Amino acid sequence: MTQFQIELIGMFAAALTTYAFIPQVYKIWKTKVSDGVSLSMYLFMFIGVASWCFYGYLIGSPSVFIANIVAGLLQLMVIYFKIKYK
Repeated sequence: MTQFQIELIGMFAAALTTYAFIPQVYKIWKTKVSDGVSLSMYLFMFIGVASWCFYGYLIGSPSVFIANIVAGLLQLMVIYFKIKYK
C-alpha cells in the first residue's frame, strides 16, 4: 500500500469515530437535557483527543490531526451543554 492509501484508511476511520459524537451533541442541543452525560468522561476524553491532535501534528498525519480537532470541538460542545443545562 502507498502512504496515500494508508492515509485514506486513516481518514475513513477517523471520520467514523469522530462523527460518532454528533448524535450526542444534537440530542443535548435539541432537548436541552444533559442528564446521564458524564462530565468527567468528556473532560478526560477531551484531554486525550487534544493529546492525539498534538501527536498527529508531530508525526505529520492529517487524518489524526484533523479528526481530533473536530472530535475535540464536538466534545467541547458536549461539555458546554452539560454545564449550561445542569
